[in-house]
Amino acid sequence: MLYLENIPQIGCEFINDGRAMTEKKEGKNPVIRVRSLYKKFDSLPVINGVDLDVLPGDVVVIMGPSGGGKSTFLRCLNFLEEPSSGIIEIDGVEINVEESASNRNERIRALRRRAAMVFQEFNLFTHMNVLDNIIEGAVTVKGLPKEKAISKAEGLLDEMGLLEKRDVFPSLLAAGEQQQVAIARSLCMEPQIMLFDDPTSALDPSLVSALVGVMKRLVNAGIAMIIVSNEPFLVRNIANRAIFFEDGVWVEMASPDELLSNPKKERTRQFLSRISLKEVSISQ
Repeated sequence: MLYLENIPQIGCEFINDGRAMTEKKEGKNPVIRVRSLYKKFDSLPVINGVDLDVLPGDVVVIMGPSGGGKSTFLRCLNFLEEPSSGIIEIDGVEINVEESASNRNERIRALRRRAAMVFQEFNLFTHMNVLDNIIEGAVTVKGLPKEKAISKAEGLLDEMGLLEKRDVFPSLLAAGEQQQVAIARSLCMEPQIMLFDDPTSALDPSLVSALVGVMKRLVNAGIAMIIVSNEPFLVRNIANRAIFFEDGVWVEMASPDELLSNPKKERTRQFLSRISLKEVSISQ
């Protein structure tokens, strides 16, 4: 991709003690740092004191049952959901949730410019064509000149094989094409971090491997990713760290092979036993 080329992939090493994981990656500082994050809906706790560091080039996949807080955690990172307490730092922009809104509104906007999100339902604007969908955020949020945004968007569409769809409206696109447009929209913002909320849920199994191919190109560009997904094929082929998340806490964190093949916690084993057949149907 025009935006993604010539950025070296960064290697990493994991040390797992069953409760937390430390990383070594050529002396790099985290691009995402979360400390003591809590989220309640009324009196119902959804996230219970989560800590997380994500380094440049990391791909972290969060697995877990529905209602366990995975998507809420992801939305808290860019304040689409208001956390109850904690500290979130993304690419050097730090926000203490307990600060007053007037003190942190500008930093929230800066944070959102650094961390682009691809939604489960894609959230493309139905009244805009493909090109306008892709450039909207870059122009209105990042302040990119429209001509430059159009050039960048057309380059991304060309490399995705969708340039001929530039004037088409989302309702006329297949699900896989809509997802590629959503990814191109995020990349047009030139983010350091990509957040994916259950990206395979709207795709036929035949399209999952294509999505993994797109994500691998992002990995090769050094873009850090957090992905909410229960798709074992995606976990094995794209992640370098996997987390089982339930009842608002990290139950287990490990390398993908270790978590999927040799989980240490009984709760993880029970959950994985219920989704194991899904990988077989996709990989055949």
